[in-house]
Amino acid sequence: MSVAPPGSLNAAIERTSAILGADPARAAREAQTLLDTAPEDPRVRLIMGSARRRLGDIAGAREILAPLAIAFPRAAHTHYELGLVLAASGDRAGAIAALRKAVTLRRELPEAWRALGNLLFVEGDERAAEAAFAEHGRTSIVDPALREAADALFEGRLAHAESRLRAHLLRRAADSVALRMLGETFVRRQRHGEAEVALARCLQLDSDDHGARFTYATALFHQQKGAEALAEVERLLERDPDEAAYLNLLAGCLALVGDFPRVIGIYERLLTTYGRQPRLWLNYGHALRTLGRQQDAVRAYRRAVALAPGLGEAFWSLANLKVALLSRADETAMSAQLARTDLETSDRLHLLFAVGKALEDRGETEGAFASYAAGACLRRAELAYDAAAETALMAASRALFTRPFLEARRGWGSPAPDPIFVVGLPRSGSTLVEQILASHSAVEGAMELPDIGILAARIDARARAAGAEGYPGALVGLDAAALAALGEAYLERTRIQRRLGRPFFIDKMPNNFRHVGFIHLILPRARIIDARRHPMATGFSAFKQHFAQGQAFSYDLDDLGRYYRDYLELMAHFDAVLPGRIHRVIHEDLVGNTEAVVRRLLDACGLPFEGDCLRFHDNDRPVRTVSSEQVRRPIFRQGLDQWRRFEPWLTPLKDALGPALESWRGD
Repeated sequence: MSVAPPGSLNAAIERTSAILGADPARAAREAQTLLDTAPEDPRVRLIMGSARRRLGDIAGAREILAPLAIAFPRAAHTHYELGLVLAASGDRAGAIAALRKAVTLRRELPEAWRALGNLLFVEGDERAAEAAFAEHGRTSIVDPALREAADALFEGRLAHAESRLRAHLLRRAADSVALRMLGETFVRRQRHGEAEVALARCLQLDSDDHGARFTYATALFHQQKGAEALAEVERLLERDPDEAAYLNLLAGCLALVGDFPRVIGIYERLLTTYGRQPRLWLNYGHALRTLGRQQDAVRAYRRAVALAPGLGEAFWSLANLKVALLSRADETAMSAQLARTDLETSDRLHLLFAVGKALEDRGETEGAFASYAAGACLRRAELAYDAAAETALMAASRALFTRPFLEARRGWGSPAPDPIFVVGLPRSGSTLVEQILASHSAVEGAMELPDIGILAARIDARARAAGAEGYPGALVGLDAAALAALGEAYLERTRIQRRLGRPFFIDKMPNNFRHVGFIHLILPRARIIDARRHPMATGFSAFKQHFAQGQAFSYDLDDLGRYYRDYLELMAHFDAVLPGRIHRVIHEDLVGNTEAVVRRLLDACGLPFEGDCLRFHDNDRPVRTVSSEQVRRPIFRQGLDQWRRFEPWLTPLKDALGPALESWRGD
């Protein structure tokens, strides 16, 4: 046996190690040659073990790496490789132990942290997985100039991270890594529009930064830009079709664009590997609920609760299904979780809303209201809602959209008649109106679409960036061509939602009432339906509902009353300046005289009467809103006066509503 000189051996090992990732077969051949001359060199044995793993010879890799790790207990890379081999052989506990040892020995091993995070995620230990992924992100930053910002970002000191990154980018504006980190900071601070801008610039500089692209897609998703986010995720999946994080985000994007059969398939695929992950069961339950598979949704939510008893959203989702009462055992379990001092605020407020629903179902109104109010208080503290600013925005709309202003723009905008906008306040019966219309052969229900709000926000941002007045005042400067282009842009953005090829489609975003003037300018032939319900019924129903997003006004009774009053004033204004333009459906009238109200509704939409519109509960279309179960049943009156049982605690709502209590019908 010959022995290579140390210098040549070291050089050969370096060369072999360098080709390991790109050509493991060649690396294995060269390592074998080196082993012939230096059979005990641990570096060569490590290369051989890694090469065998990469070539799929897991047993052969383990045969080399297991004794090597025992012989060299402080060799971090050896424990990392052994962890990957143990994971591939199905020994997750052993793999986690090996990877933990690797990162303990050497913290700056980003891929070891990532592998550890993936295994912990499979095991259902979400908090530990998130910590490992955070370490992966931190240790991936190799530029010393970004170290302080990286530490702050991944330790959750987000304001400091943002400050350091902004200062760094003033000096190095084209630093793509710093831009990616700034985008991640914005996402964590829920400033998704700013994240989108920073990450778009990052990807211009480095289109191969897959981490930046994933965070960019996440920022788009959180702004409900489903089609745009979907394109980014699909691009990532072309590179790595089995990456769980990509698939999970893909499912979310597909839900935004209404492709729920694919959503179900993705979650079922993920759950075969990640069946101990409670949030996957939770999201799976949401998709099942949307498709009307109520009992399957219950089982999914129950599985999430079993895996994570403190996951408040799972209990709230069960309560919010409104098809089965929560049991006394559920209440006991929720109370035990609420007694914890380490419970996340999000879990606590979800549990409080769920306990409120359980108590309400049992007739314990005082306890129910107290629980709802406690949950609402926690949620309100998280939100930067300004009731005065909302009032001012609606006043600005009334001031802008005068009869002369609208008359001067008559006939502008896109001539397309396709959209039917159902507007109003949440919990006012808009889902029922949509379900009735979507049961017509000429109409497709596209659910709540964010696109009008996105277009309005884009106009606002561009105007303010130019130093001009924001939305809605910025509409003054738009000519006929610009308004027509905006109408066409809306139609193009929403095309992905139109799967049935019907002439008309429904956009049921309730808060689009704030944009009625804008809608009229860009789509003058679109129908606008105002779904309205008694203000006390609307207000209390919204107050006790925890919405997944938006509706920041709904967590305080005074805010609710003011918002409803602002809504009435704005709609009354448009009734005056655009008489007959908006068709109103009073929920109480729809319940009490269904056929007559449905016939008037169809007539207002230019649609012939069809009997299926009275059998709307037989329509099996996906329904995403919190009213999904109610609209799958015939009309019922039980919910009309539920608020009266809680009247003793609703004085702030009454006081804020004032004269709206008498004038709300708009007669």
